[in-house]
Amino acid sequence: MLQRVVSVDRLEGTLSPPGDKSISHRAILLNAIARGPARITNCSTSIDCEATVACIRKLGVLAYHSHSEPSVVTVEGAGGLLWEPSMLLDAGNSGTTLRLLSGILAGQSFFSVVTGDHSLRHRPMARIIEPLKLMGANIQGRHDDALAPLAIHGGGLHGIDYKLPIASSQVKSALLLAGLQASSPTTLREPAPTRNHTENMLAAMGADIAIDGNTVMISPSTLNAQDIRVPGDISAAAFWMVAAATHPNATLEISGVGVNPSRAGVLEILRRMGADIQMNNPREEGGEPAADIVVKSSSLEGIKISGDIIPNVIDELPVLAVAACFARGTTVIRDAAELRLKETDRITAMVQELRNMGAVIQELPDGMVIEGSASLNGTTCQSYGDHRVAMALAVASLLAVGETVIEGAECVSVSYPEFWEHLETVTKRDVIA
Repeated sequence: MLQRVVSVDRLEGTLSPPGDKSISHRAILLNAIARGPARITNCSTSIDCEATVACIRKLGVLAYHSHSEPSVVTVEGAGGLLWEPSMLLDAGNSGTTLRLLSGILAGQSFFSVVTGDHSLRHRPMARIIEPLKLMGANIQGRHDDALAPLAIHGGGLHGIDYKLPIASSQVKSALLLAGLQASSPTTLREPAPTRNHTENMLAAMGADIAIDGNTVMISPSTLNAQDIRVPGDISAAAFWMVAAATHPNATLEISGVGVNPSRAGVLEILRRMGADIQMNNPREEGGEPAADIVVKSSSLEGIKISGDIIPNVIDELPVLAVAACFARGTTVIRDAAELRLKETDRITAMVQELRNMGAVIQELPDGMVIEGSASLNGTTCQSYGDHRVAMALAVASLLAVGETVIEGAECVSVSYPEFWEHLETVTKRDVIA
């Protein structure tokens, strides 16, 4: 699919981003192994979360969408006892599905195979295989236990005391879900804080879990199903925050956004750059803090983005690179080599495409250097099949001179199926497909 985007004189309006994808995955998976039924409202309808629903159905869990509201999902928990699947479990493009589901399957006393699409089959899986093996799991993966598909003979787990070599919420979550089913406590030590949605949800559902700084300990537990309202996805909201902050004539309100401190690094970075951001109507949704975020045209300054905040903003870095193009001075992004291991190599992709649009940008092994105040020009851009690259380029196109054509634009449905519709809403004009 080709998407044509042109610059506009004004950005304004109110948007409700889709339900947080990370929280939606966890709400589906944890309720699948809990006791009793649960109703998940404002659940992400992304392709990634649909893959999670499809996988738990193959494991014998009843899960279904409301006919009138597709974002409402009911899950009839299996109480921790899943069925051996008769077919492959396909996570599609979702690393969250594959990694978290593997943690669950490692504790189940049957054989299963988890796979994904071409992109996911080339993303690193040794980071979960190695610690799960230390817990007693029998897991084999392709390329010397480094890549999916993963063949899992589950059961017989014991707890471990493990220091994660990298800060990864997916790895941490996979091990916590395995630890639920182990015979003794599991202690995990993170090198830097990562999103804590799994810990919050486990505690709310009755797990025996304790947190001390960057250390979390979980003991064998049975979960109780819980109805959850999922707040709006801050990673989706980030595109609109950058669009409003960089545009010379913009006011956008993004309502009902989850602002969990372990995910809100994008707010901190944009404020450090000088963005005019207000948070209104603070509240709690689904056990998570939420607010309405208003962003107005701003005068941005280049900054350095590195260190412990990187795991907190790893998904937002592509669109923050766009913000840097319109900031005065130099922005340096470092310590972000993990970007190379996403749906595509997001460092190379963003450097190449922004450079094609006229940005002054240098690629680093673990990030990029961007000289701001660039004047971008419309051109033909590649999405590389990566939803976040496609949406970041769309934001850049709103300020570029002339028309930009984004190839492979359908990939936004992985996380934000309504993105092009919402873009049309805030530009007050047709965005021609």
